[in-house]
Amino acid sequence: MSDTAALSDLVEAAGAGDQKAWNELIDRHIPLVFAVARRYRLSDKDCEDVSQTVWLRLLEHLGDIRDPKALPGWLAVTTRNEAFAVLKIRGRNLNAIPLETRERPDDKVDVENDLLRSERNRALRDGMAELTEQQQEFLRLVTADPPLPYAEISRTLGIPIGSIGPTRARYLAKLRSTTAFREYFLAEERDYPAGRRS
Repeated sequence: MSDTAALSDLVEAAGAGDQKAWNELIDRHIPLVFAVARRYRLSDKDCEDVSQTVWLRLLEHLGDIRDPKALPGWLAVTTRNEAFAVLKIRGRNLNAIPLETRERPDDKVDVENDLLRSERNRALRDGMAELTEQQQEFLRLVTADPPLPYAEISRTLGIPIGSIGPTRARYLAKLRSTTAFREYFLAEERDYPAGRRS
């Protein structure tokens, strides 16, 4: 299956037993599952447990999904339910969970935002993979969070401070020209991610 395979094709192929399609479904949606699980202030281990259970539930119910576009919503609701189950098992007070997390009459907007964020991150990761190791390392340093001082970037990379800005502009232009970046951001006329000065 290609990276641009339609969700409906992936769901259908995974339901028919295609392991590559199943793996791609997980790869595309695991950031969404973890984003929802983390809202419940679970430990990393508990988030992993929730994730495994969610994928097991999906495997059990894959044939029941009639509208593949509903899959992200199904995953979000299932993740929320599993997170609550873990909280109960751990004896955690559900009232300690922020109200906006506990009571969401309409999860659709959050699910869409989480899915868009995970798709965008994937496009950026795939675009970065098309760059050289030197370009990747440079961009990782200039976009670090919290931001690194230019002096530290200069020392780490062995380049003059004055060349950091122009190099960043060249490497970001190169990132924007990668296949993965163009396919995601230009296909839907989405906004480019804003550059941030370190």
